[in-house]
Amino acid sequence: MQICRSKQAMRECADAWRAEGQPIALVPTMGALHDGHMTLVARARDWLKAQGGGRLVTSIFVNPTQFGPNEDLDKYPRDEENDLALLRKAGTDAVFLPTVEDIYPPGTQTIVEATALSRMLIGRLRPGHFRGVTTVVTKLFNITRCDAAAFGEKDYQQLTIIRQMVGDLDMPVRIIPVPTVREADGLAMSSRNLRLSPQDRAAAPVLSRALDRAQQMVAEGVTLTALRREIRGVLNNEPRGETRSIDIRDATDLSRINHIDRPVVILLAVRFGDVLLIDQRVTHP
Repeated sequence: MQICRSKQAMRECADAWRAEGQPIALVPTMGALHDGHMTLVARARDWLKAQGGGRLVTSIFVNPTQFGPNEDLDKYPRDEENDLALLRKAGTDAVFLPTVEDIYPPGTQTIVEATALSRMLIGRLRPGHFRGVTTVVTKLFNITRCDAAAFGEKDYQQLTIIRQMVGDLDMPVRIIPVPTVREADGLAMSSRNLRLSPQDRAAAPVLSRALDRAQQMVAEGVTLTALRREIRGVLNNEPRGETRSIDIRDATDLSRINHIDRPVVILLAVRFGDVLLIDQRVTHP
């Protein structure tokens, strides 16, 4: 497994593979890897196998531009030694580990933003967050020369925005969606879970319980008003959680709906202490 700590090293590695005609799949991460990330790696590897072979790159970069001024950049978990061990075991061909200065050299001023999608939902709670995501993902696509990239459905708005960006900018990158990976108690796997207190960790599966109940109600037939009321009721039964948002949107483009007459995505954001957790569920009437 090659470890590339600069843009130049990563480009040289990728250019050599492309000269050999090998497709490249990318798994972008911010490190503190867990089974959810490793599922992304496995799905990217499956895509490469379907192409007849190729090379797998995982990036590890805690991107400062997607954190707000009062968010948890400095507290974000980092464990490079464990991350590299997991990726080596998974058969990753290269790990891209750049510095902030290499990704954002002095004088950098260009941004990439899917304007409408980035300013709704979680974008309202975290202004500028998705602009930071799309800018760094564009840079990672360019640096790694990837043909495909895997993204988890847990960050559903992010996945939708990345798809929009790739289409709008004619990027020749296939987006591989990967279903949410969950703990045994239903909590969606996330690096942020490491920052939960024991009491908050025990309370956090309320998100998945709310989504389970919502899915059941949608299948039975329900109004939007009744569905929101039920979801909020389940969440409010857990006093440690502060519900920040409950959104029910069209599953394709996140547009507003008046009736549940098509596939919808239910998006939750709940804060436990200073940790904001998100979860989602796509469901059908």
